[in-house]
Amino acid sequence: MATPSGRVAPSVPETVHRRRWAILTVLTFSMLIVVLDNSILNVAVKTIATPAPTGIGATQSELEWAINAYTLVFAGLLFTAGLVGDRLGRKNVLLLGVLVFGTGSALAAFSGTPSELIVYRAIMGLGAAFVMPATLAVLMNVFERDEQARAMGIWTGSVGVAIAIGPFTGGVLLEHFWWGSIFLINVPVVIVALVTMAILVPDSKDPNPGRLDPVGVLLSIVGLVLLVYGIIRGGELADFTTASVLLPVVGGLVVLVGFVLYEKRIDHPALDISCFAKPAFSAAIAAMALVFFAVMGVTFFSAFYLQSIRGYSPLHAGMLVLPLAVAQVVFAPRARLVVDRFGARPVCAVGMVMVAAGLAAFVFFDASTPLWVVEFMLFVQGVGMAHIMPPVTLSVMQALPREKAGSGSAVNNTFRQVGGALGVAVLGSLLSTRYRSEIEEHLLSVPVDARSAAGESIEATLGVAEKMGPAGKALVGPAQEAFLDAMHLTAACAAIVAVAGAVVVALFLPGRAPARPAPEPDALPEREGAGR
Repeated sequence: MATPSGRVAPSVPETVHRRRWAILTVLTFSMLIVVLDNSILNVAVKTIATPAPTGIGATQSELEWAINAYTLVFAGLLFTAGLVGDRLGRKNVLLLGVLVFGTGSALAAFSGTPSELIVYRAIMGLGAAFVMPATLAVLMNVFERDEQARAMGIWTGSVGVAIAIGPFTGGVLLEHFWWGSIFLINVPVVIVALVTMAILVPDSKDPNPGRLDPVGVLLSIVGLVLLVYGIIRGGELADFTTASVLLPVVGGLVVLVGFVLYEKRIDHPALDISCFAKPAFSAAIAAMALVFFAVMGVTFFSAFYLQSIRGYSPLHAGMLVLPLAVAQVVFAPRARLVVDRFGARPVCAVGMVMVAAGLAAFVFFDASTPLWVVEFMLFVQGVGMAHIMPPVTLSVMQALPREKAGSGSAVNNTFRQVGGALGVAVLGSLLSTRYRSEIEEHLLSVPVDARSAAGESIEATLGVAEKMGPAGKALVGPAQEAFLDAMHLTAACAAIVAVAGAVVVALFLPGRAPARPAPEPDALPEREGAGR
C-alpha cells in the first residue's frame, strides 16, 4: 500500500516496529520453556525409570508415553490453538498457554506414579499447544518481510539455547535434588514470561477468521493416539503382528485418512489441505517432520547410551550434548546468509545429509568410542539442523498471508511435533523390540515373574541384575551388548529417514531466489532506519 507521497507504507505499526527486538526476546523466552522441558526430560529418563525413592519405576513404554502424551496433545490441538489465536487474539492465547503449561509443570513435579506423570505431561502439552503457534504468529506480525528471515533464525536458534540449557540444567538438578525438580524449575520461568509478555507483546488477530473445526480436531487426536499406541504396544510385546498392535495401528491410519477426506470437504477446515498443493510448502513440512522423526528418536536412546553404557551421570550426560546445542545457537541465526547466497534447496539438502551423517555415526559407537568422536558428530548434526529449521519454517510461514499466521504456525509445528512423537514411538519400539530379542536368551537365570519386565529395556535388566546380587553380574555384559546392537539398528533406520528428507528437499524446495533490484529512493518505507 502506498502513501500519498508515493512511498510504500509499512504494514507494522511504528510503535510495535520500534520494540520488535524486545518482543522477539520475549517470544524466544516463551519458546525456551516449551523446548526446555523436553530436553530436560530426555536427560532424566534413566532416573525416572529407577524404582522409588530415586525415581518412580517407569517402564520404557511409560517413558515413551510421558514424552508422547505431551507431543500428541500438543500436535492434536495445534490446529484449534492456531485458529483460536487468529480469532480471539494471539496475545491472550499466548498468556493462557503459558499459564496452563506452568500449572502442568507444577503438578508433574509431584507425580507419584508414571500414570500421574503421563496425565500432567498431557496438561503441559495442552498449554504448549497454545504457546507455539502464537509465538510464530506474533513474530510474523511484528517484523516486515525483509527482516523475517533474520528474526526466524534467532527464533529457531532459541531451540538450540533450550537444548543447551535443558540437559545441563537437568543434570545439575538431578545431581542435587529429586527428579521432580526438572519440572518445578519451569514455574519461575513461567512467571517471568507472563509478566514480560503482558507488558511488551502486542495483540493481533485475523480480521476475517474462519469457524472452528471440532470434528477435524477430534479425528486427528483419535487417529494419532491409536497409531502411536499400537506402535508402542508392538515394542512392548516385541511382536507387531498381534491383534492388540494391528487393530490400533490400522484403526489410527483409517481415522487419519478420514480426517484428510473430511478436511477437503468442509468450508472451514482446521487444516487447509489446498496448501499442500504448493511444492515448496509440502517439501518444507515434510523436511521438518522427517528431521524431527529421526532426531527425536535418537535423542531418546542417546541418554541411555551415555548413562547406561558409558557410565556418565545425568549432569555429565547433559554436558555432553552441548556441541549439538552450541552448533544451533551459532549457526541458526546466520542460516539466512547462506540461503541468500546459495538458495534454500541446496542448503537444506546439505543440512539433511549432515544430520544423516550424525545419526549414522551412532551405528559405529560402542563403549570404547573416543569421546571426541561422539562430540564431533553431535556438532555436525547440530550444524545440519541449524541450516534446516530456519529456511523451512520461513517457507511455510511466508506461503500464507500474514493474517493467517496462527494457522500457518499450527501446521508447521503440528508436523514437527507429530514427526517427533512418531520418531520416539517408532524408533523407541524398534529399539525395545531388538533389545528384547537379543537379551531374552540371557534371562533364564532371572525369576520367572520378573523375566518379562527385565527384558523390556537395559535399565530394567540392570535393575533386576542389581537385585539378584552377585548372581546378577553376569547379566551386565550381555545387556550392554544387546543395547548397543539395538542402538546400531535404530540409528541406521534414523539415518535412512534423514536421507529421505534430503531427497525431498533437493527435489521440491525452491532454489535460489532471483536478486531483487534496489528500490527507488521515493519507494523506500517512511521509517527506513527507524529502530535500527
